[in-house]
Amino acid sequence: MIRSDDTGKLVLRVALGVLILLHGIAKISGGVGFVSTMLASHGLPGALAYLVYVGEIIAPVLLIIGLYTRPAAWIVVINMLVAVWLVHMKQIGLLNKQGGWELELQGMFFFSALAVAFMGAGRFSIGGSGGRYN
Repeated sequence: MIRSDDTGKLVLRVALGVLILLHGIAKISGGVGFVSTMLASHGLPGALAYLVYVGEIIAPVLLIIGLYTRPAAWIVVINMLVAVWLVHMKQIGLLNKQGGWELELQGMFFFSALAVAFMGAGRFSIGGSGGRYN
């Protein structure tokens, strides 16, 4: 069995990247109209919705391959904060029927991205562990 911090970083990076990327792929096929509407309801330009592709396509791909990992993770952190602000603010203090937090998925994405932002990519990455942005 391989035991290393780098293996743990790889697992966390790839899991986070793949799971966020799936949301991005859904937005490629379904569009960002919902996000645009939510932004407009908060008085922001709807065109900002296209930034969701950065947070849910580009950043996750960078996380998966391990290139510019720290900036990509910070983008996911920001993406999750905006998603909670736009859509989930009323659920912040609520528990679901099973006793878990209503926002446990968003919380897991947020805190996983935050951990990657602080830890970096590790040596099992294109950028390597010594890269300034990994």
